[in-house]
Amino acid sequence: MLIGVCGGIAAYKVAVVVRRLREAGVDVVVVPTPASLDFVGVTTWEALSGNPVHVYTPEGAERVVHVATGQQADLVLIAPGTANTMAKIAAGIADNLLNASVLVATCPVMIAPAMHTEMWNNAATQANVKTLAERGVEFIGPASGRLTGADSGVGRMVEPEEIAGAVLTRLGLNDCRGAGELEGTSLVISAGGTREPIDPVRFIGNHSTGRMGIELANQAAWRGASVSLVAANIESAMLAQVDSRVVIVPVSSALELSEAMKARADADVLIMAAAVADYRVAERSATKIKHGDSLELSLIANPDILAGLVRNRRPNQIIVGFAAETGDDTNDYLEFGRQKARKKGADLLVINRVGERAGFGDVDTAVTIVDASGATVGEAAGTKREVAAAIMSTIPSRKNL
Repeated sequence: MLIGVCGGIAAYKVAVVVRRLREAGVDVVVVPTPASLDFVGVTTWEALSGNPVHVYTPEGAERVVHVATGQQADLVLIAPGTANTMAKIAAGIADNLLNASVLVATCPVMIAPAMHTEMWNNAATQANVKTLAERGVEFIGPASGRLTGADSGVGRMVEPEEIAGAVLTRLGLNDCRGAGELEGTSLVISAGGTREPIDPVRFIGNHSTGRMGIELANQAAWRGASVSLVAANIESAMLAQVDSRVVIVPVSSALELSEAMKARADADVLIMAAAVADYRVAERSATKIKHGDSLELSLIANPDILAGLVRNRRPNQIIVGFAAETGDDTNDYLEFGRQKARKKGADLLVINRVGERAGFGDVDTAVTIVDASGATVGEAAGTKREVAAAIMSTIPSRKNL
């Protein structure tokens, strides 16, 4: 396989990826960009990969290296994937050996992005991510966490072991996190936040981005499961980070999500990670409601999707729910979550505290996993990806799937 290394501080972590892949028997050819040599040199890549390293397009002209490198690859990994290189690949620019090799390659291409939060969120970068995803490029991350200097946020390259695991799984080899442990298991995961229309332009919604559900889906796919993701209003740039083996089912309202989950309720594992609106407007206006001094809305309750899935479950099925809680003057968020666990009856309930800079979006999170009686069976903290991995590791232990 070809590993393209771009000019970012995370380049040093790719050395671990190369070593892990070689230990798994993968023949690795490293193609660093000229800018990346400021971080890690050619000698290091040659020593780790066991192959010659070329940087500039004219090198190896007699063997047409700039064509052969891409032609011969079974998989291309670009890590760290900088905004600059992603933009060039999206535009078809071949100004260095790596970009030329990607243009030639007909094999799968994976990118592990790494950049500052503002660069990742920039409209140009998001447009490039969308374009590349539509062309079949698969994204590993980015994660949320500590960046260069004192900054923190989304844009951090995922850890080397996880990148290596995703690559090995993509190549059909055993990954470093126990790939295959969910082989033959079907999972349906809901994610995102539902929207209840008020009129053609307004809706009742919530702050859920779908990040946790996406990470759960990716974890399940990497472990060999057959996964469907029922995605409620998740942005396309975030959906681009979903493992290519995951089937995405787009929905919008709570009723649509309910029907989508019911239609797939025969899966071995059902995970309700979506933030579902408790109420919808009794009568939606067909035209835009004009501005006035006040507005009264009549609301009716949406169905309790998790409770319905539990009530109609099939034998040996595992059902996992989520409870986003804040607590109040009477109880803390954990106690409210435990009460919900006893009421819902799911095998597991993942309780997380939400609020300002907690719970929703690309922020670190902490969860407590309880069983149907409210007893704690696990805890996890860290990035959404790390927490999702911990949750997925808990599920197979509950029953013999």
